[in-house]
Amino acid sequence: MVMENKPTEAAPTTFAQTFFHGTKADLKLGEFITIGINSNYGQKKKAEHIYLTSTLDAAIWGAELAQGEGRERIYLVEPTGAIEDDPDLTDKKFPGNPTRSYRSIHPFKVVGEVAIWQGHSPEKLKAMKDAVAKHTKGIDAIED
Repeated sequence: MVMENKPTEAAPTTFAQTFFHGTKADLKLGEFITIGINSNYGQKKKAEHIYLTSTLDAAIWGAELAQGEGRERIYLVEPTGAIEDDPDLTDKKFPGNPTRSYRSIHPFKVVGEVAIWQGHSPEKLKAMKDAVAKHTKGIDAIED
């Protein structure tokens, strides 16, 4: 007897590109990260964009540089709308977007969390914080 391999269910959906978002915010699966909330950086003003990256290293920096007392976290997120290169890290500092950093005005859906990751050494983190403070007088966005 010959059996054909026929799907018995609807075709699977296309895999959505996921990105990383580093922060100290305590978020739950299914929540949305949106603009208009106080930023984790600089003056903590209302965020006009939200940021994500496709590299774990950039997300680690995001978590480590975020202000606040919360635990550093890295979430897996799916954008719900268009994203664009982050001009603070690409056009102005690293042409070609080698950090794979992006921003959007559209929410990001939290679809997971990276449970185990290695942060930067204390020396490297201090050097980055010193450099950021020297060049930008804080971690506010250069271009909103």
